[in-house]
Amino acid sequence: MWKKCMGDPSLIIPMEDIVIKDSLSYEEIPIQILDRQVRKLRTKEVTSVKVLWRNKFIGEATWEAEEDMKKTYPHLLESREVPNQGTNPFLPFYI
Repeated sequence: MWKKCMGDPSLIIPMEDIVIKDSLSYEEIPIQILDRQVRKLRTKEVTSVKVLWRNKFIGEATWEAEEDMKKTYPHLLESREVPNQGTNPFLPFYI
């Protein structure tokens, strides 16, 4: 028996914004750095940044090594100051 389902239109991502390659894959592009943290290990400190990716919700942001992000996407860390704690309350729930 089929049940009626009410979908949430805010969760739909427009397909015009996504470029799909022949291999049915697409490249995620980082939009903004949301947070920064330093984890202290026994012999060194590892700095991580929380990255908001295009076509993802803020809840799906990922922690990446700051060194790797500097190599791959230097414009993200050069142009803006990275927050020390918490997330930006002025960002919408999704972009």
